[in-house]
Amino acid sequence: MKCGIFGWTMELLWSGFHAFRVRNMKLTGKSSLWMFPIYGSASLLAPAMRRLKESHKNVVERGLIYMSCIYAMEFASGTWLKRRGMCPWDYSRSPRHYKGVVRLDYAPAWFLVGLAFERMLTPD
Repeated sequence: MKCGIFGWTMELLWSGFHAFRVRNMKLTGKSSLWMFPIYGSASLLAPAMRRLKESHKNVVERGLIYMSCIYAMEFASGTWLKRRGMCPWDYSRSPRHYKGVVRLDYAPAWFLVGLAFERMLTPD
């Protein structure tokens, strides 16, 4: 539940800030019900995150691992949903996309999101 709610909140803020950037002062944030279980699946990584944190890998290594996991999940879930005509996102207009379901320029965001999930799932 925590991961799903955190993910939804993060996505609503992200899309709301995008609205601000394009001068839409309604600041409408958007998401999809599909995103709740996708973000919620991050909770399955909690045991691995705990082990990574305890292994004393540095923040950069952990962030890169989490970013890779997020990309893998985004690609898998996006591809699955796209085949069924239900994918709530389409990155095909972005110059740095892969098959319309992954944006490579989101790497820094996914790096930070992974570390935020780690902090939430493995408190000190």
